[in-house]
Amino acid sequence: MASRKQAIPNDSRSFGERPVKRAKVDDERQASTSSAEPSHGMEEITGAARPSEDEDEEGLGDEVESGQSKNEPRASDLYLDTINRALLDFDFEKVCSVSMSNINTYGCLVCGKYFQGRGRNSYAYAHSIHDDHHVFINLETAKVYVLPDGYLVSDPSLEDISFVLNPSFTKASTSTLSSPSHLLKPSYDLSSKPYLSGYIGLNNIKRNDHMNVIIHSLLHIPPLRDYLLLSSFHGKESELVKRFAALAKKIWNPRLFKSQVSPHEFLQEVNRASAGKFRLEQQGDPVEFLGWLLNRLHKDMGGTKRKKSSIIFSTFQGELRVETQQVVVRPDSTGSEKPQFDIDRDIKATVSPFLFLAVDLPPPPLFQDTIEKNIIPQVSIHSVLAKYDGVTTQESAGQLRRYKCQRLPQYIILHFKRFTKNAFVEEKNPTIVTFPLRGVDFREYLDAAPTHPPTVYDLIANVTHESVAGTTRDKENTIWKVHLRAAGGGGEGEKWFQIQDLIVEETRKEMIFLGETVLQIWEQRATNANSNASMKMDVDRR
Repeated sequence: MASRKQAIPNDSRSFGERPVKRAKVDDERQASTSSAEPSHGMEEITGAARPSEDEDEEGLGDEVESGQSKNEPRASDLYLDTINRALLDFDFEKVCSVSMSNINTYGCLVCGKYFQGRGRNSYAYAHSIHDDHHVFINLETAKVYVLPDGYLVSDPSLEDISFVLNPSFTKASTSTLSSPSHLLKPSYDLSSKPYLSGYIGLNNIKRNDHMNVIIHSLLHIPPLRDYLLLSSFHGKESELVKRFAALAKKIWNPRLFKSQVSPHEFLQEVNRASAGKFRLEQQGDPVEFLGWLLNRLHKDMGGTKRKKSSIIFSTFQGELRVETQQVVVRPDSTGSEKPQFDIDRDIKATVSPFLFLAVDLPPPPLFQDTIEKNIIPQVSIHSVLAKYDGVTTQESAGQLRRYKCQRLPQYIILHFKRFTKNAFVEEKNPTIVTFPLRGVDFREYLDAAPTHPPTVYDLIANVTHESVAGTTRDKENTIWKVHLRAAGGGGEGEKWFQIQDLIVEETRKEMIFLGETVLQIWEQRATNANSNASMKMDVDRR
């Protein structure tokens, strides 16, 4: 054995021994029949044979068979034909399927399973031997290795897999997502099924459809969407922010293998961050989830109580003035009179920030009509928004209140309070709110000078609730849907999509207001053809 470790002269190497790996030589040397000088600087394996066990122990694991032809495939090309892209799914939490550890996890590109490590004692190494699956990708770095040999593979044909695992965007690619040209560029999955990136189905794993509609609504707000798509979080950002950004990139990925995405990885972190308040297997309230998510994202992004301290506040935060006065019953008043503000007494005024505005619905009728069917009332959006005109009063806990906006955000979130609780049951208000899709003017609800710039808003997202008929809320048989305006909208050719979990279909504009709306997001209309940045500046001046 000791004789094998001695240096062997070039002119006396026997035919049966392996040479060490050799560097690339010019054509004259390749044509020569003499042996080449050994080289230790080569980075790529040039042969296909694996060394024997005793050779590997002697440090000869990188040696190759002598006499190989230059047409033989490189080792970096081996086993790539065994990759099965149809089985690859990077949406789930990246933990080892055996040890359940998320440290140094690799994905098998043959069967799609996750395993830990790639050393001799690792689960990925054992899987490569027992199942004869040899190509693995590091789920953190996207580097591809062949096991059990352990060498790195660098091949252009693997770029599509790396892009599905870690999609990347540029300012040029995000600038067209809100333009009509985006509708003209459909993408295609592995089965050649066309889809439109951004308007794809989200898997309802158990009972998480109430969270799916919020995810879609937020990821179609251009400032927040672009912030997440262009992000590259490698610092101390929270796991929730990282996974939300990763989910945004998957939803807007134009090169998906499947025309659907599972939010499993993000919702698992939501479950942990909320201490089990929002779970996959339990139906919940999307408005409650939205309030928690916005505040948690603001905090995790380094936001404070100051204005515009995060992308959440700069996009959704406005200011509301609340005036309160104690109710005093006059001796000469009758029981039918409603209490009103008395200018002769003190009025307490406070200005508070808000992320969304709560809108009250009128109570439904108590009696049935002549054909014994409940009348479903309809109200216009302006009649319910009158709560914020600064004149309409509300009485609560012995106090009168009236509201008026002091500053409007770039995007207004409206919450229609459709559910109320009493001592026995949770009731549902089936009142339908009618609204235009474009051109709602909020000037009446804003305390501003007559020379104030226009305050016209257009609808961008609409969340509706469907359940059994009646006035009692049935959480177990509830369906949540979201209507999304496609690519900026506007004009006769404006398109809207209705998304319910995995079902994505184009819907008629006239049918949108017929549902029981629970949540809406309104986008401020630009006064000119400037970008979103100019619109943000207009809001900041108010």
